[in-house]
Amino acid sequence: MTMVRSVPILGRILAILLGVIVTLYMLVPLLVVAGASVGENRFLTFPGQGFTLDWYVEALTSDTYLEPFRLSLVVGVSVAILAASIGTAAALALTRFRVPGGAAIQALLMSPLTIPTIILAIGALSIASLTIGSPNVGVLIAIHVVIAIPYVMRTVTGVMTRADHFTEEAARTLGAGTWNRYRLVVLPIARPGIAAGAFFAFNISFDDAVIALFLRTPQLETLPIAIYGQLEFSTSPTVAAVSTLMVLLTVVLMIVLERIIGLGRLFV
Repeated sequence: MTMVRSVPILGRILAILLGVIVTLYMLVPLLVVAGASVGENRFLTFPGQGFTLDWYVEALTSDTYLEPFRLSLVVGVSVAILAASIGTAAALALTRFRVPGGAAIQALLMSPLTIPTIILAIGALSIASLTIGSPNVGVLIAIHVVIAIPYVMRTVTGVMTRADHFTEEAARTLGAGTWNRYRLVVLPIARPGIAAGAFFAFNISFDDAVIALFLRTPQLETLPIAIYGQLEFSTSPTVAAVSTLMVLLTVVLMIVLERIIGLGRLFV
């Protein structure tokens, strides 16, 4: 009896230990960066001496970071809107209708998950060079949308496969047209998946460095590339402050979406 009971106890201990290790693995680097961003040292050190917010003031007022931030924000929002629209339409079509070649279409749309990002970056750069001469913001948005669509499809598909379709059938029985059924029934059901997919799309675009590095021009520099460029020549704590602000932005977006839409329902 002792051996039988010890197995689940041991399993729980190992699960808790693994959870602690994973949590520390994710949090320790963030804590180090955040700690280095408030030190008074003029170079990036941890732990820093004293306490100051001057590096945050510099990060929020310097054109070195403000212009790339604006570009990253515009690109990220555009990618979120486009990927959410295309991915949602594809997910609804593939889950609700028998589309000829549906499996092949789904495999094609999901294929960016299996292709190394650097290959996609080289392909985007080659196409841009052959067609328009040099990359622009439209090319960057387009390739980010291609990468983000699979995440939207996965989240929307996950919601719709668990959804109760009797509500839509009832709406059809009561005489609701196709547009009204989608507007009043289908889209509200899919809303958590759409929101989560849009969040993933924005986050992927906003944090991307590989593709943005390949497509970089003097007029096309995103925030991660600006950070990378600064680290090449200096180790100012301003870089740590900018990185911390990026993490805080992501956390705030997650909290807002959870409060408004309830992303937790995706994992129930």
